[in-house]
Amino acid sequence: MRNIECEIRSFVTEEQFKKLRAYFRKEAEFLGSDKSVTYYFNSPEDLRIQKNSTHSKVWLKKGKMHDNDREEIEIRCPKEDFEKLKSLFSALGYKVSVKWYRARNSFKWGDIDVALDFTKGYGYITELEKMASEEDKTETLEYLKSKMNKLGLIETPKEDFDKKYEYYKENWRELVDGPDGKAIEDPRQSRDK
Repeated sequence: MRNIECEIRSFVTEEQFKKLRAYFRKEAEFLGSDKSVTYYFNSPEDLRIQKNSTHSKVWLKKGKMHDNDREEIEIRCPKEDFEKLKSLFSALGYKVSVKWYRARNSFKWGDIDVALDFTKGYGYITELEKMASEEDKTETLEYLKSKMNKLGLIETPKEDFDKKYEYYKENWRELVDGPDGKAIEDPRQSRDK
């Protein structure tokens, strides 16, 4: 059963992001772009809800944030149900620990899922992902690393992602809304069109 999400990621500059987007538009199948908002909850596991242009979802990722391989459980809902999901988790006592506003470009590069992301207040990220079984996850991660090297990128260490995420988690309101609590820009808009 392929229920292990194997992924590696790298922080990139805006210039690298644009070059990668152009490269993948030529060399891969463009799956589309999307904007989403994700709420992370204060739970013992990595529990989230998300709304994008096509649907809402609840999902749980077992293991630790930024691990290269984690079991994932996902339930999709109509996008109109996002408010119900927020109400449900609030009624269960969960509090939002982080809101995440992301613009994503998705590609299929051979047998790899590629995401080029800009997250407001967080930065530009390239992510390579492939589902694996428990038995072949190590081999799958090595394969993804070789593909990232082919792109001229080095996987950003997990510790760097953890530090950046902790900073974002502590400061996301100001990073997203500014010091006066008013939105700096509409989170549905992206500088990368």
